[in-house]
Amino acid sequence: MNFIEQMVGSTLIEYVAVTCGLLNVYFIIKRSIWNYLFGFVMVILYAKIFYDYRLYSDSLLQVFFFFTQVYGFFYWVNHKAPDGKVLIADLGKKSFVLGMLSTTVLWLLISVLMRLYTDATHPNWDSAIAALSVAAQILLMRRHIESWYLWIMVDLLAIGLFIVKDLTPTAVLYAVFLILAIIGLLQWRVAPRD
Repeated sequence: MNFIEQMVGSTLIEYVAVTCGLLNVYFIIKRSIWNYLFGFVMVILYAKIFYDYRLYSDSLLQVFFFFTQVYGFFYWVNHKAPDGKVLIADLGKKSFVLGMLSTTVLWLLISVLMRLYTDATHPNWDSAIAALSVAAQILLMRRHIESWYLWIMVDLLAIGLFIVKDLTPTAVLYAVFLILAIIGLLQWRVAPRD
């Protein structure tokens, strides 16, 4: 495969992943179970994209996301309101603080492993995104509104990293994700609770 064919194929995969990502977050904001269909496709494509760009923490993160998509789907199916939308659950300040401490430890651990055992280009930055994403995804699949605060942090960090790595469509996607995360936070604040 020549350079042009490789770039067009790579860009097409990235644009499909971006489209699936937008649809995934749109349906999450709407508290719709349909988010998982697009989430599955997105994480598979981004696992390959991030691996190809030597963003190994983000690539491994997609594997984690794949399994949490399965768990989240079944969890959301069993926590729906009569209108079919998922009910929101509050986490509590103490649990949130403990979660953030655990996330910090995870970030430091991933950073060290990426620096020691890979040729990752931005191991600390990439690992911060990965650790925060793990925490945000766990909170999201458990329907906690606090997940949106973490997604906002992830999006801010990711936009910069993807610009630096010349993943422009993905940087734009994360800028849109940032806007959607703010909208999601505002909509989930007034959504029915479990």
